[in-house]
Amino acid sequence: MDKVTIGIPRGIPYYYYGNFWKIFFKQCGIKIIESPKTNEEIIKLGSQIAPDEMCLSMKIYLGHMKYLEDKCDYLFVPRIDRFDNYNQTCTNFLAFYDLANHYCKIPILHYNIDSNHTVFDGALEIGNKLEIPKMKLLSAYGEAQALDDDLKKKRAEEQQKILESPDKKILIVSHSYNIHDEFIGSAILKFLNQYPIKILYSDYFLEEDTNSLSKQISQNLYWKYSKESIGAIPLCQNVDGIIFLSTFPCGLDSLVHELAIRKIQKPYLNLVIDDISSMTGIETRIESFVDLIEQN
Repeated sequence: MDKVTIGIPRGIPYYYYGNFWKIFFKQCGIKIIESPKTNEEIIKLGSQIAPDEMCLSMKIYLGHMKYLEDKCDYLFVPRIDRFDNYNQTCTNFLAFYDLANHYCKIPILHYNIDSNHTVFDGALEIGNKLEIPKMKLLSAYGEAQALDDDLKKKRAEEQQKILESPDKKILIVSHSYNIHDEFIGSAILKFLNQYPIKILYSDYFLEEDTNSLSKQISQNLYWKYSKESIGAIPLCQNVDGIIFLSTFPCGLDSLVHELAIRKIQKPYLNLVIDDISSMTGIETRIESFVDLIEQN
């Protein structure tokens, strides 16, 4: 296949698989372009096409898709259904591919993740579509998986060091695509970093640990990313406070965070962000929360 450019939207699945994808495509010799960090243009593009009832995180993802549609040959959008019956995803994850096809006038490069298809299967599927030699494809997959695993282990080790420190500590419980998005989480983290308090991220622990430990919060929860989010709470028994972060109107988070809040015995702050949220009001709430923790 002639040289092509693949566009990767910097939204929801990017924060789980983006590092892996970038290494994989690079090793395959494929040129990629990423959408920029979330900004006013991205939010406007997404809000113009998204239904009103769609959560802010999905509006942002659609905005990243629209931003890229005239800048690449293929838009890379996976379709993620479930990993097994006890590790399912939000229906929006299942709809990624259909939404991209509906709203974006560009060929979509995708793969499926469900009970019968893994990320490895998806990589093979992409390789066939792009006519990448199988040996090169397998080598690229192995390299990407190894480097991505190393990154995750280093993050988990850094988290453990913070946990063992005598400093005041706050755990941020949220999805990766909220914590690390420029519009949703970054401003909050920058404000928190002004204080002498260490920050722990629920998504920086190893997913196999948090997924299992989520049973201490709920035995019946079957949403994979929600389990990994609240599963960090049992790992962080010695934190001084917990911030729950979600976007309006996420149905899963409204249920799961309330469930976790009822089980914990620590100071907490529940932040719900929408596209008209004022950082002034949020900063005031965070400031009061930090004052409470520092006094304890």
